[in-house]
Amino acid sequence: MLYEGMASTLEVQYQYMNATGEVRYNMTNDYMFRMVLQRDKNTLINLISSVLDIPIHTIQDVKIENVVEPGASINNKEYQLDILVMLNGNTYINLEMQVINYDNWTERSLSYLCRRFDNVARGKDYSLVKPVYHIGFLDYTLFKDHPEFFAKYQIRNAQDGYLYTDKFNLYVIELDNIDLSSEYDKRLGIDNWARLFKATTWEEIQMIAEDNPSMKSTAESIFLSNSDFAIQEQCRAREDAIAHEKHQKELIDSLTDENKSLTNENKSLSDEIARLSKLLEENNIAH
Repeated sequence: MLYEGMASTLEVQYQYMNATGEVRYNMTNDYMFRMVLQRDKNTLINLISSVLDIPIHTIQDVKIENVVEPGASINNKEYQLDILVMLNGNTYINLEMQVINYDNWTERSLSYLCRRFDNVARGKDYSLVKPVYHIGFLDYTLFKDHPEFFAKYQIRNAQDGYLYTDKFNLYVIELDNIDLSSEYDKRLGIDNWARLFKATTWEEIQMIAEDNPSMKSTAESIFLSNSDFAIQEQCRAREDAIAHEKHQKELIDSLTDENKSLTNENKSLSDEIARLSKLLEENNIAH
């Protein structure tokens, strides 16, 4: 006889394995991203192990320090969907999903990282500062002139690249540049994580999980979270907010382009007026 918990687990697994068609909310939805990582500790551990390139057996504990109640509404003025994780009690990791390019990611991510780096208790020596990582999953290319799948940034000597400290780390994973993943990225399985996050059908997710058994619990957590009405509502609210933000940004970009065009036209007219004035002046002098 199966216990109730075991029966429900088997039922979920059966429903997930038989799910077909479009995934209503995939992991590029930042609310879904947070809910899945909160729901499934194995996902959090495996993801951190891959991105930080550390063996799973060295991860003794991961704790999310800013847990959000599943289905809880996020205030639009104060929402923080980045996930703050304490790894083994001695390392801070900030995980964030971002789908809109506001052209401020470098400054924003550094601000987050600097706030977290200020973690020495008053009166303690600065050598006790805990290492910090900010890991951004971006669904766009950060630097158009330098596309990259997985980039690691640290403070280094500008002349010879000598490392200043290994306690201050900023990682960027560009989900739309999976095709640029290196052999190193593939060895760590980071490309598979990106594919899982971007997957839009249950068939895609099932195939990725089948090829990568460690992701099975992640796939099931995506299914569970998509089956939760309260989480669905918040994911929908986030999509509505993101759609509005995208529209606002497109409008601002369009007005900015128009302004630049008018400025260029005005400059051209000013230059032409100056040229004609000079010709007129030269003609008057000649006569």
